[in-house]
Amino acid sequence: MSRPDSFKLDKARVRAAFAGAAATYEEHAVLQREVQERMLGRLDWIRLQPQHIVDLGCGTGEALDHLGRRYRGARLAGVDFAPEMVARARRRGRWLRRPQAVCGDLEALPLADAAFDLAVSSSALQWCSDLDQAFAEVRRILRPGGLWMFTTFGPDTLRELRAAFAAVDGGGVHVNAFIDMHDIGDALVRAGFADPVMDQETVTLTYPDLTGLMRDLRGIGVRNALAGRPPGLFGPRRLIAVAEAYAREFGCNGRLPASWEVVYGHAWVPDAPPPSRPPGPVIPVQPVR
Repeated sequence: MSRPDSFKLDKARVRAAFAGAAATYEEHAVLQREVQERMLGRLDWIRLQPQHIVDLGCGTGEALDHLGRRYRGARLAGVDFAPEMVARARRRGRWLRRPQAVCGDLEALPLADAAFDLAVSSSALQWCSDLDQAFAEVRRILRPGGLWMFTTFGPDTLRELRAAFAAVDGGGVHVNAFIDMHDIGDALVRAGFADPVMDQETVTLTYPDLTGLMRDLRGIGVRNALAGRPPGLFGPRRLIAVAEAYAREFGCNGRLPASWEVVYGHAWVPDAPPPSRPPGPVIPVQPVR
């Protein structure tokens, strides 16, 4: 389940963007923190006492603090592909009970087989080039009976920004692409997970202007990382035109909405070997311009 060529991710660009945002991430990650808390709150509904837990795409490690309070005595680990994020995650917890945080890619995890009872990931899967490969890796590191719980973003994410860019530059793709919830569920089944559950909700933030939205996006490390992104810079005059189109089409009471389609999922690892992986289909991602 790989992306079409024009929507493949430039992983070096993604890593560099998140490395540069490590110091500002927590200040600007208002939505990501809320989504993470909603995801972790769902663990209240699940009877599970994991002894080994990993956060995939852990960022600065905020979820590791929550998981440490929830599951006292559990061994915690985090994986992120930006070394600067990993360095901050390693400072979490108490001196004698700090999490083990390592640098690695979700699609090639530097972790042992069947090492964890619970794997979580919030707002990270959209940075995978091949979701089937990522899910196969998660299944590999989880034990039978283990739980995989995650959030990511669906195609309606930042739809207002897409429309504003399209009004000025209808042919360019200026923001990353997102995968439909149903395709994510299908990928869980192909990876051999059992009892997958998927749902979604829309969360809307508002900003006084486009600059505020772009500041938050850049502050958490979001850049257009598509390999097929248009070359060159989107100059100041065109950005002003985008801001005007955004305000004209979506502005209300002096505020600009920014919608995020939040996708939640969880599934279990059965006591059975994982399926062999045939070449996956190309996923029908939808561009957000």
